[in-house]
Amino acid sequence: MNGISVPMAIVDFIPVVLFFISAVILQRDLYNKMSKGSFALLAAGSIMVLLAGFYKAAWKALYALGVCDFAALNTSFFPMQAPGFLLVFLGLLSMGNGTRTYAVAAPAVYSSNLIFIIGQVVGLGGTQLLLMFKAAKMNKKNAIICFIVSFVFMLAMGYLGSKFDNSSSMNWIAQATNIVSQAALLVGVLIMHKGGLAEPDVFRK
Repeated sequence: MNGISVPMAIVDFIPVVLFFISAVILQRDLYNKMSKGSFALLAAGSIMVLLAGFYKAAWKALYALGVCDFAALNTSFFPMQAPGFLLVFLGLLSMGNGTRTYAVAAPAVYSSNLIFIIGQVVGLGGTQLLLMFKAAKMNKKNAIICFIVSFVFMLAMGYLGSKFDNSSSMNWIAQATNIVSQAALLVGVLIMHKGGLAEPDVFRK
């Protein structure tokens, strides 16, 4: 991992912070529209995604500072983030429609990341589609564009992951891509928030 530097490790916390803000705003605005089960899925999934990103950023920081190579923080990324996105998706999917919700779990140990990549794409893609649907009902076209950009750049992260060579340039490209994805998500959420997402009857307008 010669491509990791201290500035790079610090920058890696930026998308984590952006996602944290997005998750907090969504949970506060949607709380009065969700059943306890749906909200629990949304909250649990958000926490898993947040911790996955934080663990990976922490691993980079520890490595760059020469403290240690705590590989478990890195290898836990996909096994935590993919189920997390699936839980967020299920929480939003079951929101306010009276459907039963089910927890999704991924195996803790698996020899390939493929199952987690698939889970992440399904969970994130479903989440973005639901957010776009709700933005459309609020007539917030700019938010829809933001969610599309966020998803496209997240898919680009998956592509970069398949081509990753641990070089400094590849690390910076991946970080910039992730930051754009999370920034677009946050802007979309903020547009909906300012448009009255927290209002009880917002989707009936």
